[in-house]
Amino acid sequence: MYEIRVDRANELIEVTLGEMMSLDEVSNYITELKRQITFYELSSYALIIDVTHCPVQAQDMIRSMGQHMATMPKARALAVVTESALARMQVRRLFTQPYARITAAIPEGRAWVLHGIEPATR
Repeated sequence: MYEIRVDRANELIEVTLGEMMSLDEVSNYITELKRQITFYELSSYALIIDVTHCPVQAQDMIRSMGQHMATMPKARALAVVTESALARMQVRRLFTQPYARITAAIPEGRAWVLHGIEPATR
């Protein structure tokens, strides 16, 4: 399950992921994310991915997500939101870009992607 919201004025995409994702859902999610970037003509977008309600995912899904994410247009900043220590470990392996941060809450993620304010270290 996923939900994508676009704030065109700030060139910000906010995604909420939930539940276990199948390989087909990963493919559909990335396809839809790319479609939204094109549709809204986001040339320099920021991305917040909220995985707060997402359990730790299967390794094949993580591999698939990594392969699909490699095809995405580069974001100017990325925040992944989770409080789970296990999810943080999985997210760190998936998002290694220098402009990516893990945050504990959405406001902290927005502060990073919109204003460059570093999140608290956990």
